[in-house]
Amino acid sequence: MVKAKKDLSIVFMGTPKFATTILERIIQEEYNIKAVITAPDRPAGRGQKLSESDVKKCAKQNNIEVLQPTNLKDEQFIEGLQSYQADLFVVVAFRMLPEAVWRMPALGTFNLHGSLLPQYRGAAPINWAVINGETKTGVTTFFIDEKIDTGEIILNREMEIGENETAGEVHDRMMLLGADVVIETIELIRKGIAQAQPQPKGTHKPAPKIFKQDCLVDFTLSIEDIHNFIRGLSPYPTAWIKLKMKENDQTKTMKIFKTSILNKEKNDKIFLENRNGEFLLNLLDGTISLHNVQLEGKKRLKSQDFLLGFSPNEWSIIID
Repeated sequence: MVKAKKDLSIVFMGTPKFATTILERIIQEEYNIKAVITAPDRPAGRGQKLSESDVKKCAKQNNIEVLQPTNLKDEQFIEGLQSYQADLFVVVAFRMLPEAVWRMPALGTFNLHGSLLPQYRGAAPINWAVINGETKTGVTTFFIDEKIDTGEIILNREMEIGENETAGEVHDRMMLLGADVVIETIELIRKGIAQAQPQPKGTHKPAPKIFKQDCLVDFTLSIEDIHNFIRGLSPYPTAWIKLKMKENDQTKTMKIFKTSILNKEKNDKIFLENRNGEFLLNLLDGTISLHNVQLEGKKRLKSQDFLLGFSPNEWSIIID
């Protein structure tokens, strides 16, 4: 006889909004959540006041106990985790776990990853899939082992990536798909019918963490690659370019959040243009329409509003 859902005890681990959507779904399905593990509160904003993670806020709203260890190998934390005697650990967008943690529950520990493993192992799978111009991605659940994102696959599901879709837009759709797959995975494990398979070997595309210095647009790339680069970094950490005012050599950076390819007609040089109210980035092999930008020290704006206070012909692009 299959146990009632409430008899399956779970410890959930995660921190950002992506993980919160999955936690909310597990709560809705009435599983017995013993505790939530999330990152410690961190200073945020101009006042640097301590800010709680989205996962912590969700847990508190649902009267679920929260643990926020700074060291996952701390003996006191390990003992506290063991005291819950949870059947299963569910991990979404969290830190790498020590073996003493992921081996603890009787039914194992599984992770939800934002790619079709074994492709795009690493910290930024959604970003890199879009940057590389993939037309599809997906989610994968797998049992955690001693390496990063290498454990046996339980389930995976595909989703399409639109030609102008940003990483942020893919992220938001993926949260919903991920919630469905996590619930399906929990049920397979609860019923004892999960059939995990080793990940295929071979050449794989990595997804390392992306830093600000990595986000400067490289104008030696093709128009398609620049468009993909911009949308793959939107809304965070955000692609940017360097500008110089022609009159006085003042320099500014400009972040670019949303683009589309207008045409692939050749240009003699790389320059910004206001063409009948449309903000354009002219490249050597075509023209990109800029829909959403932010000048250094200013607010993020739609391009129509941005052009009310910005004259592209007064600025040149600094090309390193």
